[in-house]
Amino acid sequence: MPNRVTQLFKIKYPLIQAGMIWNSGWRLASAVSNAGGLGIIGAGSMYPEVLREHIIKCKAATDKPFGVNVPMLYPNIEEIIQIIIEEGVIIVFTSAGNPKTYTARLKENEITVVHVVSSVKFALKAQEAGVDAVVAEGFEAGGHNGRDETTTLTLIPMVKEQLDIPLIAAGGIATGQAMLAAMVLGADGVQVGSRFVASEESSAHINFKEMVVAAKEGDTELTLKELAPVRLLKNKFYQDVKELYKTAPTAEALNKLLGKRRSKRGMFEGDLVEGELEIGQIAGLIHEIKPAATIVQEIIEDFEKAKILVRSL
Repeated sequence: MPNRVTQLFKIKYPLIQAGMIWNSGWRLASAVSNAGGLGIIGAGSMYPEVLREHIIKCKAATDKPFGVNVPMLYPNIEEIIQIIIEEGVIIVFTSAGNPKTYTARLKENEITVVHVVSSVKFALKAQEAGVDAVVAEGFEAGGHNGRDETTTLTLIPMVKEQLDIPLIAAGGIATGQAMLAAMVLGADGVQVGSRFVASEESSAHINFKEMVVAAKEGDTELTLKELAPVRLLKNKFYQDVKELYKTAPTAEALNKLLGKRRSKRGMFEGDLVEGELEIGQIAGLIHEIKPAATIVQEIIEDFEKAKILVRSL
């Protein structure tokens, strides 16, 4: 299904796997790329040399394009950018920062640059910065999120109305039907995160994967907006946050409760009680842990079936 996204990344399907912290290592990225999508290594949870190791292993595991997601609020960002250049990564998704900071440098090294945004305003800033495409992410998404709580259903057409470069939809997309809906609204492709958390190749702990599969409607909520908005599964840590909010806490008090390494503790180490468990609202539609290639194929098959159904209406 050739379009602007498949042509930009030189991939078979306009389907991108999100570069999620503690979930998106080389195994997942290479599996998605081998299946025809675009796999992304999530650099946010990796020390620089660990990232280098994942890039090297991903290059050995696939001859297809893959990328690296770089959240610009994390430390060691300069070293991470240099490793990406040295290792010949050809696609970089930036997020959580100003796209002007590294776009020109990456493009000087013949790297395709995509920036993740949550609003029309920031989509236009990314386009002005010279990125090659934008991911517009609705607040249904898991993990860190926009403050405006704009849903994917409304965000995509609003961004499409203003944007000239390719648009990738994200947030609440885990099925072929949702993929088709996003593309009907104007997206050139989709980015899928939560569905790939519950994949065999995800580096998440099995405890977290099983909790995602068990999740129902209403089991996630966007919180900690005073720090950096994040959508979490409701566990003891989440309840502790809710109790603290009853006291009208300062940002300092929220930071103290959050502490350090809580997302690693939850998603990577499997502490379902005290860990931070980041997942999207779409978890309620995820019922089984499957190989990443199977997930890609099912989404594409359902996408094609949905197109036929729509034409028959």
